[in-house]
Amino acid sequence: MSINYKELAQKYQTPYYVYDFDYITNQYNELKESFKARKSLIAYALKANSNLSVIKHLAQLGAGADCVSIGEVKRALKVGIPPYKIIFSGVGKIDGEIQEALEFDILMINVESAAELNRVEKIAKELGKVARISIRVNPNIDPKTHPYISTGLHENKFGVDIDTAKRMYIQCNNSEFLEPVGIHCHIGSQLTQLQPIKESVQIIADLVRNLKAIKIELSFMDVGGGLGIIYDDEKLIDTYEYAQAVLESMFGLDITVVCEPGRFIVGNAGTFVTKVLYEKVNGEKRFVIVDGAMNDLIRPSLYNAYHKVEVLNNNNELSKCNLVGPICESGDFFAKDITLPKTEHNDLIAIHSAGAYGFVMSSNYNTRGRVAEIAVENGKDRLIRKRESFEDIIALEEEFIK
Repeated sequence: MSINYKELAQKYQTPYYVYDFDYITNQYNELKESFKARKSLIAYALKANSNLSVIKHLAQLGAGADCVSIGEVKRALKVGIPPYKIIFSGVGKIDGEIQEALEFDILMINVESAAELNRVEKIAKELGKVARISIRVNPNIDPKTHPYISTGLHENKFGVDIDTAKRMYIQCNNSEFLEPVGIHCHIGSQLTQLQPIKESVQIIADLVRNLKAIKIELSFMDVGGGLGIIYDDEKLIDTYEYAQAVLESMFGLDITVVCEPGRFIVGNAGTFVTKVLYEKVNGEKRFVIVDGAMNDLIRPSLYNAYHKVEVLNNNNELSKCNLVGPICESGDFFAKDITLPKTEHNDLIAIHSAGAYGFVMSSNYNTRGRVAEIAVENGKDRLIRKRESFEDIIALEEEFIK
């Protein structure tokens, strides 16, 4: 579906994020269909894009939620995802978050260390509840992705090794306040090669069989998320082949497969649209300065990430430039040494593949209000988060001025 960025700019101003909800539907259905031969739960990873309308749209399609804070758990519950479809992950849960998760009676708490398991057991005992537990196993597999979004090696902070996991499952099995129900593995994000996934899932499935042999029977095998999307010219993993690789490893196991896609579902659904303020030339260096900035979309500054840039004008006078924002930082850029047509004041620029880790990572740096978010579905647009005003930004400070 084509989106009329110019009409949206006139209606909602710039900068803004726009999300194609029909695309989100198609991505979810494609993945769900790939696992149709098996009991499965597609638990959307809220950290990719946690707008309430996005989550509600996926909830209505049948999605569960993979959450990494109690705030995300509350977002999922607020828009109607049932507790029995919610997983609470994350390497550093505080006591209050664990307590609330137990009181919400969610599907399972995904534990990432022996120390955390002890805290969960202690809190469950204090509440007189039984905590349903999944343990995140680190298979020590190189995911072949950006080091900042790699999570499956022992050098990363996530999960525990196989031997530690076994001891933790035995502790769960022997505790009256812990119930081992799942196992989890997630080796990284923006994965474009199937082999590392195959290897890691096989390791996890073998552990499930070993646990079964000592009478610890798990109900859920969570294979994580991380399926890549096209930003530039990536060759993607076929979803059917991905599902087959996972299901083959589970042969003979009566277990529900859980998958946690985030970027795969929303990444290419989103576009960040910004407006040209002016052009500037320093010596031989050309800068295109826009009204969007690193506080709106930080991925290029943070990861040196590539996003396809499209100038919405008909000028064919091309030259190299840096596409930059107004923030007082040299790191405030969307692209460097990129070839773009000559631009004029108020020309629009679309920065594509911005539906994941875009708005959710935005901030108020330089006292800039966070931008509007818009949904387009069946050809109709609607506002799903209004643009922040100066009053919104200072609301939590104003009463404390002396």
